[in-house]
Amino acid sequence: MDLLKYVQDQYITKKDFPEFKAGDTITVYYEIKEGQKTRTQFFKGTVIQLRGTGATKTFTIRKMSGDIGVERVFPINMPALQKIEVDRRGRVRRSRIYYFRDLRGKKARIKDAAYKKK
Repeated sequence: MDLLKYVQDQYITKKDFPEFKAGDTITVYYEIKEGQKTRTQFFKGTVIQLRGTGATKTFTIRKMSGDIGVERVFPINMPALQKIEVDRRGRVRRSRIYYFRDLRGKKARIKDAAYKKK
């Protein structure tokens, strides 16, 4: 495992994204290729989970599109990721908030967390 960690640290380029955790509302900007053209699209939602470590780290975002819940999993080292913005910090007591999928309306609100900007 040490060799794998060494290769990941030395040869995989790391992008500088802000720190976020489950319960935070973030906006992810990523590139989409359509034929010869590329365009930037964003996905804004609540972070449901963070999974993995190092180069294999992924995060899941959930948003509501009308009455339909849409979830998307992003690898942190995806080349198409351009930037991540943290819109709101949420205060939750779990690291993976799967129960959030079953909540609707006012129950689906997450309290804001008090935090200091660095």
